[in-house]
Amino acid sequence: MDFPTIHTNVWDAIFAIPIIMFTTQLIKVFFSIPKWIVPTIALLLGLAISLFISHKHNFYAGIFMGWFYGYAAIGSYASLKTNLTAYRNKKSKKR
Repeated sequence: MDFPTIHTNVWDAIFAIPIIMFTTQLIKVFFSIPKWIVPTIALLLGLAISLFISHKHNFYAGIFMGWFYGYAAIGSYASLKTNLTAYRNKKSKKR
């Protein structure tokens, strides 16, 4: 079995990950879904973007990169939330 050659560029990640993060936040606000489902939605959105837009001609490359897009969005959101929480806690302790 040969591994697929994956041709991707930085623009895929620059656009896909923020789109996934933004879309999951919109879904959370408008549909009032439980928080534990949001990472699954992010992963599915990453797979959809990769399979149908970025790598539509290679199924295996689409699956492979879709996992990266979804999990990168999940990790970016978690990191941003942790940093903001730490910053707010630091500000409140100074007062």
